[in-house]
Amino acid sequence: MLLLISPINHDEAIESIEGGADIIDVKNPKEGSLGANFPWVIKDIRKLTPKDKLVSSTIGDVPFKPGTISLAALGAYYSGADYIKVGLYGTKNYDEALELMEKVVKTVKDESPETIVVAAGYADAERVGAVSPWDIPKVARDSGSDLAMLDTAVKDGKTLFDFMSMDDLEKWVHEAKEYGLNTALAGSVKKEQLKPLYDLKCDVVGIRGAACIDGDRNSGHIDRTAVKALKDYIKSFD
Repeated sequence: MLLLISPINHDEAIESIEGGADIIDVKNPKEGSLGANFPWVIKDIRKLTPKDKLVSSTIGDVPFKPGTISLAALGAYYSGADYIKVGLYGTKNYDEALELMEKVVKTVKDESPETIVVAAGYADAERVGAVSPWDIPKVARDSGSDLAMLDTAVKDGKTLFDFMSMDDLEKWVHEAKEYGLNTALAGSVKKEQLKPLYDLKCDVVGIRGAACIDGDRNSGHIDRTAVKALKDYIKSFD
């Protein structure tokens, strides 16, 4: 299971890299769960990140505007992102989510077939009126995305596990893998919750808060010691 850590700036990216994160995920929590950062921040972080590590970029908790979001995805690609994560916040159902992701996939894959496109939904979708988390694997498959992801839309202390039971998550991961997709799970995940996710054979776990020295994703800052502790803990499962 790969550890994805989400820095917001140059200094946090260095802490993430030195701590041993597998994927450096550029985001901006001020703009939401999957808030987009600026092109120059992505470029800077891609430049300082070793070539053998992937750089991911969120492009927002997006509205149902396929053209706008396709341009955002292209901007993330040209800024240096190897992973492009689309938060399907403003899509209300399967059809809207599929239409949006199809356009993003075409945009990105026309430029770079190897770039990874992530269809990201929310375990707490009902709280914000977004597409059901149960539709995300199908949306990812049918749009040609590479990876299906679940996060939480509202960051209020509740975690992924407050909205999806272990049985739910096992079913969700299994379905995505049946479709030939990789999977990622996030949502205020705590250190002690990593082993259950590992046991599900989840491919990527996404973390910000637990990698911050005070555990706060908004006011805290990522610390290499916290990142290393998470990475070492995951290694201990092997």
